[in-house]
Formats: sequence, structure tokens, C-alpha cells
Amino acid sequence: MAKSPNAFRTISEAAEEIGAPQHVLRFWETKFTFVAPLKRAGGRRFYRPQDVVLLKAVRRLLHDEGLTIKGVQRLYKEQGVKKLASWGDPDGLVSFEPDGAAAPSTPEPIVAPEPKGGSSVRLRQVLADLEGARARLDAVLSRTA
Repeated sequence: MAKSPNAFRTISEAAEEIGAPQHVLRFWETKFTFVAPLKRAGGRRFYRPQDVVLLKAVRRLLHDEGLTIKGVQRLYKEQGVKKLASWGDPDGLVSFEPDGAAAPSTPEPIVAPEPKGGSSVRLRQVLADLEGARARLDAVLSRTA
């Protein structure tokens, strides 16, 4: 029998749903203050639906979007838990309201912060230099072949 969408999840169930190993979930708890599952006697963790959504968001931001841990922390600090959750629950099915009221059905899109110090401009310049070097290397290799 399948669990209700509102049921709490054990760490093994949460890890399977999120697609990350259990030890990674424990590590993320130490890095992200907004991930705080309930702990029962003996330290057993139980993840609320909101916790699972936030962990899905963390996984997506770190693995799919390429943010660093500090980047996700900054995103949370600047834009809050509801916007962060929209990465893990784009349909807004899980409520993050304290009184249980429904969350907005269309969350505003989250915009990842630009790197500080003009590093994106520098990265484009480095990429252009690398592409130029590759073109020169390909030209040399085609002459020797």
C-alpha cells in the first residue's frame, strides 16, 4: 500500500523519492538550516512533505542547475523558503503557509544570482580564448594528418 502524499517519510523513503543517498541527506541537513526533519527517540528522522520538497529543490539546484552549496544558501537567504521550494515543487502542491492555507498555485520564478565581480564576463572571455586555441590546434592537426 502506498503512503499518502501528506505522510511523513523515513530517511530511506525520502532518499529514494529525492534520488540522493541517505548520507547526502544527512550532510545537507548540516549545510542548510531550512532542512530540519523531525527526530524521534534514537535519532530516527521523519521528513515532512515540505522537507522532501526542499530536498528536491536542493538536489535540483546543486546537480541540475550547477549552483554551489553557498549559492543555494545565498538563494535561500535572499529569496526565502517559498521561492526555494518552487524548484522542488513547481506546481505548488505542498503548502508552506504556517496555518496550512494553500500556497500560491503559480510561484514566482526563482532567478539564480549572478556571480559577483563580473566573473561571468571573465568566463565568456576564457571560453572565447579556449575556442580560439582549439581552432588553431585543429588547423595544426589537419596539416600534419
